[in-house]
Formats: sequence, structure tokens, C-alpha cells
Amino acid sequence: MKTATETPFESFLNQHDEEGWLAAVTTLLRSIHEVDKTATQIWFSFYPLGLFTALQQAADPEKLARELLLQGDYYLKNQIDSSHRFIYGHRYWPGVKQAVEQHAEKRNGLQSVSTAPQAEAHDASLADQILEVAQCVASELKVNASLLVGITAVAFMTVREAGLEAFKAAPGKVLIDAKYAKKSPDQVLSARAKDDSQGLFGFLKTVDKKWTVNHDENDDSANYKLNDAQDLAWGAEADRSRDWRAMDPRRVEGPIPVECRSASCGTCWVGVIGGAEKLSDVASREGKQIKKFGYIDTTEPKPLIRLACQAQAHGAVSIVIPPWNGVLGKYLGKAKQDNSDS
Repeated sequence: MKTATETPFESFLNQHDEEGWLAAVTTLLRSIHEVDKTATQIWFSFYPLGLFTALQQAADPEKLARELLLQGDYYLKNQIDSSHRFIYGHRYWPGVKQAVEQHAEKRNGLQSVSTAPQAEAHDASLADQILEVAQCVASELKVNASLLVGITAVAFMTVREAGLEAFKAAPGKVLIDAKYAKKSPDQVLSARAKDDSQGLFGFLKTVDKKWTVNHDENDDSANYKLNDAQDLAWGAEADRSRDWRAMDPRRVEGPIPVECRSASCGTCWVGVIGGAEKLSDVASREGKQIKKFGYIDTTEPKPLIRLACQAQAHGAVSIVIPPWNGVLGKYLGKAKQDNSDS
């Protein structure tokens, strides 16, 4: 439903439901650099339009949040500059943000002098508009456009969920140190693929192998060790390097939020940005529970979204920890069914 203050560009974005957005992202994947293909998909799982829409349309959003057992920060409007810090393209955020604002002004200006039907007829698709902006920024910054497509898609969705006014009001800062911003895509990909050395006798089956789990690629100290075949959550539990609870009340014992060890709570879901192939296959319980929590719906044996208490590592892994958790799969599934029936 269009509001009185909604701009034509916002109206265009609002025309697309979650399936439409995911279809656009799928189309864009072939144009996204390898360093950000996985990260972009994870980001869209972390900030699902279905959850935003449910809260937006609820008569009492706070009540619905309680019913869905939401914890943490699930509103993208509070994280306009920070939500995508784990995406390589984040280092180009100021230019992308400015270009999206200019694109919105252009689209608003074009549509303000046209009738609605004419404007809609001349609108490029969502994916095409994202590519257009990414290519403009690439030309301006003199970088490969494939490094900008993912972060530009993120910017468009951020406008969709936060609103154009709030998007413009955000500072538009890069929130990683220059040391990490200077890393090349190949350096990042190489680090994700690298496994820990097990010493001279590492090839022996009797050697107790240990692997590194990195939970923030922009922080050299954001990692912990775990034993081979140990699940990600158990390894994180032993990390006492910081006051995790002070940083995030959900983190009661280490960097990964966890309330159980049996896939019952869903608080330990993570995005696997590197090394998904080094984790155990999703067992039936994990697959069923991930769908219940509404985090992902797939039959892939090694998906990009996992429950840390179930995913056992057989090599070094790089993960991203989402800012919220809840139980929304059943609710969103029913809402989608109701919409299709109406």
C-alpha cells in the first residue's frame, strides 16, 4: 500500500515481494564477483523482506516480535551503514550510497513528469537498475563492476526496508580499518580457502587436528580453534577473549549466541562465508529446524546458513553471526499461503 510520503522510487521497490527480490538477486549472481557471491546471499537471508513486511503490517509489531521470540536487532533501519560490513563491497559503500540516492532522485524526477502507466512502462527491471547503478559507481571509482553489484543490491533493499529518508540520513561510512580495506579480493578468497597446518605428521589419522573458525574477516583476533569434527558452537564456547555478553546479551558463552545444544532454540544460526564444503552435511533435524526458524528453506547438503550447534568442522571456516534470531518460519509460511489464496 502506497503512503502519502512514498516517493516513486520507493513505490517501484515496494512493487516487488520477497520472491521478486530473490529472483533479482539470483539474476545478479552471475555479475557478482566470487568474493561477494556468498556474502550477498547471506546478507539477504539475514535481512529477509518477509520478516520486515510482517512487522510493518502488524497491528502491534512489539507483540508480534514477542510471539516470534525475536531477539537482537532485527530492524535494518538501525544498521544502514553496518549491516553489510562483512561484504567485500562495503569498502565502496560511500560511493554506492551516493549513487543510489542520485538514482532515486533521477527516477523520482522522471516519474513526476509522466503519468503512472507511462512511467511504469519505461521502468527498467529491478536487477537492471541495480546493475546500472553498480556500473556507474565502477566507472567513477575505476574498479571492476562485479565488486559493486552485490553491495548495490544491498543498498536497494536497505532503501526498501529503511525508507529513502532514513537511508539518506545515514552517514555513509566505511566501518572497517584501512588495513582490511586494502586487501584484494584474491587475498580474501585465499584466506577463506586456507586450512591450518597440522605439522609434519598432520597426514596421520592419529593426529588430533585443530581448525580455525573466523567470525569477522575484518578483525585478526576474531577467531577460535576447535577440534576436527567438533561443532562450531562448542568451539566458540571456549572463547573467553572478550566480554561477549556485554557486546550482545545473546552471547552468553562466546561469540556465537546459543541457548541449547540440540537445534531446539535456533539462536546459533550463522552464515558460512567461506568453507561451507568443510562442514558436515545437514542432518534431518537441522534441516527441519532451520526451516522452522525461517532462516532458510533448502535441500542442499551444505547450505550457506547453518545451525552452529549441528555443523561439524573438518577444516578452517569463515562465518558471519547474524544480529538477531527468532522462530518465524511457520508464521511467514502461513502469511505467504494466505496471500496466495487471496
